[in-house]
Order: sequence, then C-alpha cells, then structure tokens
Amino acid sequence: MNWYPWLTAPYRQLVAQHQSGRGHHALLVHAIAGCGDDSLMYALGRWLMCQRPNGDKSCGECHSCRLMLAGNHPDWYDLQPEKGKTSLGIEPVRQIIEHLYGHAQQGGAKVVLLPRAETLTEAAANALLKTLEEPPEKTYFLLGTREPANLLATLRSRCFYMHLAVPDESLSLRWLQSQQPGDELAMRTALRLNGGAPVAAMSLLEPNSWKQRLQLCQGLQQAIPQRQWMQLLPLLNHDNVHDRLTWLCALLLDAMKLQQGATTAIANLDQQPLVFQLASTQATTILQQQLEQWIFCRHQLLTTTGLNRELMLTRQLCLWSDSFPPNA
Repeated sequence: MNWYPWLTAPYRQLVAQHQSGRGHHALLVHAIAGCGDDSLMYALGRWLMCQRPNGDKSCGECHSCRLMLAGNHPDWYDLQPEKGKTSLGIEPVRQIIEHLYGHAQQGGAKVVLLPRAETLTEAAANALLKTLEEPPEKTYFLLGTREPANLLATLRSRCFYMHLAVPDESLSLRWLQSQQPGDELAMRTALRLNGGAPVAAMSLLEPNSWKQRLQLCQGLQQAIPQRQWMQLLPLLNHDNVHDRLTWLCALLLDAMKLQQGATTAIANLDQQPLVFQLASTQATTILQQQLEQWIFCRHQLLTTTGLNRELMLTRQLCLWSDSFPPNA
C-alpha cells in the first residue's frame, strides 16, 4: 500500500487519539477518489493490529505485522462487494459479525475495513448498526465513503467522522513532480480536473489517458465550426466513457465560467483556446442545457445496467444538434 505525504498529519492525529484513550472504535473517512484514504485506513489498521507498536508506527516485525504484510491476517476483515457487483448484501456482513464475537485468533485487535460504506444495501447497513454501537472488545471499524449523504443517518451517527481534504495545490505539484517530472501546466490541469486529488491526477497524466483526453479535445475543436457533433461519437463510445464524459462536461463548464468572467476557476488550463471557442460560439443557455444533459447521460450509464451505450451517446449528440434553430 502506497503512502503519501499529506496523510502524515491526519494519521498522527488518529493514532494520538488512540494513544490517549480517546480513539473511537468506528472511523468514517470522507474523501474524494484519489486522495489516498485507503492508504490512511490501512496504516491505522496496521497500527491497531501491531503487537509492538513503535510510537505512532507499527513495528513491521511482529507476527501480526508480518501477517498484515502478507495479506492474510485472520483478524483483518476486508468487507467489499463481490467482483462484478456494485452493492454489498447482508450475508457477508452477518458472517463477519459472527466472527467478531469470537476470540481474536492472534489475541489482539480485530479490524473491519469497509472502503466504500455506501455500497452497503439498506438491510446490510441495518445489520451492522448494533455491532457498530456496541462492538466486542478491541474491535475496530474503518469505513470510507465518497458520499456521506448516501449513508444511513443512524450509521453515520455511530462513527467518528473525518473529512480528508485534498492537499494544497503546491504540495500536490511537488509530489507529482517527484513521481513523474513533466509539464507543470498539464499537472495543474490534471489536478483541477480531479478536484485537487493528487493520485487521481497522476492516473490521468499517464500517457494513454492523457492522449485520450487530448484526442477528445481535438475532436471537439474540429466539430464546433460546423456543429458536426456526431464526429464526437467514436471519441466518446469507449469502455471509459465515464471519464470521457467527465472531460467533456469540464470543458462545457469552463466555457460557462469564461462567459461569466470567472477565468481563475477554469480547470482546462492547457485548452484555453478551445474553451474560448466554445464560449464564443455557444450561447450560455445551450451550454447549460448541454452540461445538464451530459451529466444526466453519464449518471445513467454509471448506474443503470443494460443500457445501449452507443444509442445513449447518439441520442445526446442529436439533442445537441437540435438545440440550434434552423439556419443558425
């Protein structure tokens, strides 16, 4: 599991709470994707499981640490949906709860990691509530979430809430440069397109992903003069359509920002001529309408199984063409 410099302060804060006897048995970490929240929870879990912690660090040498490093500690429970599923049902939760009320096989702590608590079905969340409220001795829950509002209020109320904010842009830039030195403008753009999350930005900067984004930008630039929006179909109709629609929506939003004079808030710093082209050729009402419709299209493709992706994209591109009056 990778470690990131911006996690050190929140990690030490959490460990200090446990060292002083104020640590909560259930932690809920709220973060956007690409902030390293999984690494934070794993590191805290290792410290809780360690038999001979060295201050705020796990020793790395005891039997418990070796089991954790090998990925087969019997008292560490990683609660995630089965492969191919998007939700976590009641049965896996019941099985883990049953184990929690038994003796720890290594005689220490028992830790349940639930990286995406919003994947719990309502029945599964309800099954977890009683154990969250009154857990067995030396039992800890480490929960992560992208959308706390999607969790049951009764579940949230039983946890210690921590918001893992994105690091300062300057810190993120230094980290990105240390990982893969490159163009600072591209790095700033990648950060802004990912809400400031450095790990997600680094993923976008990978040559293949960055090339795909640039190809979409070039295709849009060519489509604008004659409003040939159907040219975008082969650029959007891919397995990572969700990423591609996110990039398209960011460009539409930037054009609206430019029209309103909010130039400092533009995300696509490396595509300002394209943003200007959009802003100068598309009315604000059309940009807003398209942004809302593309966001809805992306949401449907993310949440509804069995949709015909090509048909959905074709329909939306046709709607974009229909938004202009004849001979406009």
